[in-house]
Amino acid sequence: MPTSPRDQSRKRRVKGVFPVEGQPTIVYDTICTQGRVPWLANAEVHQLLIEIWKTATAWRMGRYVLMPDHLHCFAGYCDGDVSYDRWVVYWKSRFSNRIGQPQCRFQAGGFDRRVRSAASYESEWRYLRDNPVRAGLVMNSDEWPFQGEIHPLRWD
Repeated sequence: MPTSPRDQSRKRRVKGVFPVEGQPTIVYDTICTQGRVPWLANAEVHQLLIEIWKTATAWRMGRYVLMPDHLHCFAGYCDGDVSYDRWVVYWKSRFSNRIGQPQCRFQAGGFDRRVRSAASYESEWRYLRDNPVRAGLVMNSDEWPFQGEIHPLRWD
């Protein structure tokens, strides 16, 4: 698809995730802890995030991996008018209020991008699932306890 001159002059990517007719809207995101402090990969935090993601239903949390100082996740669009960015702000705020520990905060924003094909979706999942292995935290990705899937997100 050709780009317009306006697109070529843009220095930053356009913020936001927009539905495309005829395709599922699935986002791949990396969200870091504030100051990259390693508080994220523990059982208490993991359980609380699962509870929050199950009730924050404007988007659906799919597969995810918690690392000590960041998380990787996929989220899928549900019917409604809540933007992806607003949904992330919402569950981060709920988490901060419920955890009640000032050092347990996320950075503002994240690095999100729309998944554009089934092949890309599976490739990204394999890559992020092996992140604990590459970091030397486990020998096999199946051993990492801080991962899962809240809602199955299908490409079809």
